Amino acid sequence: MVRDPICGMEVNPQNAIKVSKYGKDYFFCSIRCKDKFIEREGLKEAAVCYPFPKKAFFKDKLFIIAGVTSLIVVASFFVPFLLPFRKSLMAYLKTIWWAVVLGLFLGGFIDYYVPQEYISKILSRKKPYTIFNSVLLGFLMSACSHGILALSIQLHKKGASNPAVVSFLLASPWANFTITLMLVSFFGWKGIFIILAAIIVAINTGFIFMLLERKGLIETNKNTIEVPEDFSIIKDFRSRVSKYRFGLKSAINDFQGIIKGVLALSDMVLWWIILGIVIASAAGAYIPVHFFHKFMGPTLLGLFITLGLATVIEVCSEGSSPLAFEIYRQTRALGNSFVFLMAGVATDYTEIGLLWTNVGKRTAIWMPIVTVPQIVIIGYIANIIFR
Repeated sequence: MVRDPICGMEVNPQNAIKVSKYGKDYFFCSIRCKDKFIEREGLKEAAVCYPFPKKAFFKDKLFIIAGVTSLIVVASFFVPFLLPFRKSLMAYLKTIWWAVVLGLFLGGFIDYYVPQEYISKILSRKKPYTIFNSVLLGFLMSACSHGILALSIQLHKKGASNPAVVSFLLASPWANFTITLMLVSFFGWKGIFIILAAIIVAINTGFIFMLLERKGLIETNKNTIEVPEDFSIIKDFRSRVSKYRFGLKSAINDFQGIIKGVLALSDMVLWWIILGIVIASAAGAYIPVHFFHKFMGPTLLGLFITLGLATVIEVCSEGSSPLAFEIYRQTRALGNSFVFLMAGVATDYTEIGLLWTNVGKRTAIWMPIVTVPQIVIIGYIANIIFR
C-alpha cells in the first residue's frame, strides 16, 4: 500500500492512478487527486497510467453500506422485529442530516478556497500555539461530531498536524459555541464545567500527541508542506482577493469546485458515518431505556458502564445532550453525563475508524489510550464534587 500525496489515503498501486514525474511514480485514489497534483506541481506533460479494469461500483464501500442499510429499511415494512430499528434510524437521520451536510460542505469549501499553506502555517507547527489554535478553531465550528468528521479529515488533507487534528476532533463537538449554549440551558452553570473539562481534555491530548509524534510513536502528516517563517496569511489573502475576478463564470467555477470537494470527501467519510448510525440505531431500538438509569449511577462501575454505552450509541452532540441531561436528572451523576458526552467522541467506532483509514493506525490506537483515562478521572472527580 502507498499513500496518495494529495488526500493522504492509502491506495493499492495495482488499482490506483499512476503519475510518473522525473522518474518517480506517484499513485492516486481518484482522477480529482491526480489533477490537483498535476496542477500543484505545474506539470504540463505528465505520464499518466489509469488502472484497468476499473474498480466495480458494487465493490465501493459506500455503495455496500448504503445498499445493506436500504435493504434493512425495506425489510422493516414486512418484518415487525425491524420496525423499531427503522424508527430509530429515521430519528437519528432527522437529527444529524444537517450536521453531516454542513460538515461536508465546509470541507468542500476549505478544499477549494483555503490554500494548503494556510493550514500548514496555523496547524502544523510543532509549537504549543498549534494546539490552542486547533481548539479555538473547534470552538468556532457549529457542526456536531459527525459533521466535524468530514471537516477534520479535510484539515488533515490540507496539512494540519495529527496532534492538531485530534485536538480539533475532541474540542469541536462539545466546546463549540452552539453546544455551549445548549449545555448551559440543560445543566445551568454546571454546563460550563462540562465545556471546560472538554477543552482541558482536548488540550492535554494535543500536547501528549505532540510528544508521541516527536518520539515517532504516531504517524506524521505527509500532506504538510514547508512554509517559510515570514509567510503572511493576511498578505497572501489580500493578494489573492485583488487578483480574483468576480462574475457569473467565476461563481459557477467556484460552485463546481466546491461540489467536487464535497463528493470526494463524501466518498471518504460518508460510509463510516452511515455505519455508525446503523449500529447506534440498533442500540437505541433494542436496549431498554430503564437499563441506562439502573446501571449508570454515580459509582466507578456506573462510569465504566456509561463509557461502554457511549462507545456504541453516541451519534450526534445535539442528540446526545438531552440524553446526557436525562442521565443527570435521574442519577444526579454529572460525571457520568460528562463521560457519556466526551467518551462518545474519544472511543466511537466512527471516529476511530476514520482516524485509522485516513490519518494513521497508530494515531487511532493512541486516541482512546490517551483520552479515556483523562475522561474517567474527570468524571469520577465530578461525581464527588457535584453530589
